Amino acid sequence: MFHVKHPLSFLDDALADLARAGLLRQRRAPVDLARSFCSNDYLGLASEISPAGAAGAGASRLIAGERDEHLALELEVAAWLKAPAALAFTSGYAANVGAIAALAGAGDRIVSDALNHASIVDGARLSRAEVVVTPHLDVEAVERALALPCRGRQWVVTESYFSMDADAPDLRSLRRACDAANAALYVDEAHALGVLGPGGRGLAAEQEVTPDITVGTFGKAFGAGGAFVAGSDSLVRWLWNRARSFVFSTGLSPQLAAAARLNVARAQGDPSLAARTLQNASRLRDGLAAIGIVPLGFGHIVPWLEADTGRALALSAALAERGQHVLAVRPPTVPTSRLRLAVTAAHGDHDIDALLRAVAECVACLPR
Repeated sequence: MFHVKHPLSFLDDALADLARAGLLRQRRAPVDLARSFCSNDYLGLASEISPAGAAGAGASRLIAGERDEHLALELEVAAWLKAPAALAFTSGYAANVGAIAALAGAGDRIVSDALNHASIVDGARLSRAEVVVTPHLDVEAVERALALPCRGRQWVVTESYFSMDADAPDLRSLRRACDAANAALYVDEAHALGVLGPGGRGLAAEQEVTPDITVGTFGKAFGAGGAFVAGSDSLVRWLWNRARSFVFSTGLSPQLAAAARLNVARAQGDPSLAARTLQNASRLRDGLAAIGIVPLGFGHIVPWLEADTGRALALSAALAERGQHVLAVRPPTVPTSRLRLAVTAAHGDHDIDALLRAVAECVACLPR
């Protein structure tokens, strides 16, 4: 029977090559910054302890910036997502730029959804791979792109929940397309994690799909900062060695790492938070529909399309006058202007209702 190699199996060979050349960077135990002569903590402030822990990592994690808080956070995330390993980055942008550029290269092909985040776009550009941009959520276009001759590896990159349209790809079909072409599936779950899917584990978990690479952030639903890439142990070891935004950056603040771990654990232990967020979203969506506004998509992001940019800006200003902070998002960030509403578990019914009253007044006072 013909055996198809896993699309990331090349990482084991690449890591072995680094080891033979004496270039493989291995993790070390956390060091005491006060006793280290490798850190950049020039004033000695990073190691001062506050109630949230040490403020700064003091250096790149490969040098002297490794902290117990980083390891605890990565173990928490990996266990939660049922992934072998995870690696914390300083931001979602750094995670996507670093991971994509470290994995794909010249001769490879990246198949990227047209509405993917700028960090994905920039990572693909830096990789020097061929980039095929497919129409939004078009699985057949992805399949056609994967069927084209390619001398290297192929990567399908998508978000799981698009933050400006509140929609989602068919991850099951993308997984099948990747498997058929021996391509790797890279899924950015930044806006889904914590709220959507079983236990807040995202839309890949909801669709019972295991991506080869999963990206998530701690600065959205988890209220902290930083991000992560999760997947195989070989993936994480490779990124430790080759993701430039990780290797050449001061490590994530231990305070943020500790806060992120606590909030990930809290989200797991208190499912009422996600339930309340989605209940608020339903209340807002139903209320907008009653006014005659049909928002895009589903879930906790509620985009209200207004093709006329001037009207979108006027509506945003009118809402601000009524104490409601709702910004207009305009081209080139999005193809068509819109007001992007988002709800949280902290909103009460009275907050949603006050927003709906303000929207009704603004729509009435700004006729088309």
